Amino acid sequence: MPSAQAPIGESFHPCALIPIYNHKDTITETVHALRAHGLPVVIVDDGSDDATRAVLKAIAQNESTVQLIRLPRNGGKGRALTAGLIAARDAGYSHALQIDADGQHNAGDVPLFLAEGRANPRALICGQPIFDESVPRARLYGRYVTHVCVWLETLSFTLRDSMCGYRLYPIEETCAEIDRAPLPARMDFDTEVAVRLMWRGVQVRNMPTRVIYPENGLSHFRMLHDNLRISAMHTRLLLGMLPRAPMLLWRKRRRSAWAA
Repeated sequence: MPSAQAPIGESFHPCALIPIYNHKDTITETVHALRAHGLPVVIVDDGSDDATRAVLKAIAQNESTVQLIRLPRNGGKGRALTAGLIAARDAGYSHALQIDADGQHNAGDVPLFLAEGRANPRALICGQPIFDESVPRARLYGRYVTHVCVWLETLSFTLRDSMCGYRLYPIEETCAEIDRAPLPARMDFDTEVAVRLMWRGVQVRNMPTRVIYPENGLSHFRMLHDNLRISAMHTRLLLGMLPRAPMLLWRKRRRSAWAA
């Protein structure tokens, strides 16, 4: 395992980070796909059932580069990711590649994310989904509402999709934001952490990537409860943007001047 003292600017030591809740049928293939690219893997079991726990135990026993973290009860995707990011920091990794356990993300794009992260070690590399016909229409249209909200919350069009759970985090900056204030525990995590990192001045690079919704796939998105949480999050972030607006606009002008 890499030394925890290695500065980000001088080294690039990524791991994969997988939150999981009852995806026993797809996790083994996902881990094997990541290991094929040489990535060590941190799995956070968010209180899964006994069948999934058995599969995860077998993976951890057979793969020496897999670290398994078990949470005592299901607390939500955001809580699992927070635990995983802190564990990755403590293990000395510089970056964490978040990827879903259900097989909807294309592990073949791992080298592209890693190359972009190596070239831009302090940036957040966000997946920009390319959907096929499997995407539910309601979920697709709902994303556009979030896109508009995020553009208002950041006063920028830079982040093309804040809801994609396929992304490469710079761990130092991300954990600094976790230490500053807790992040959401559930599905609103992905958007809020991206917005708050942009508020910190972390630049974003978008990575187009194919995303599918597997037939008979297990989704933990709760239409009513999670949409209510997302609505509350956007209200909170819009209010948080207001005192930051002068700073955000100043950064935008400065970057435009540099680009010119």
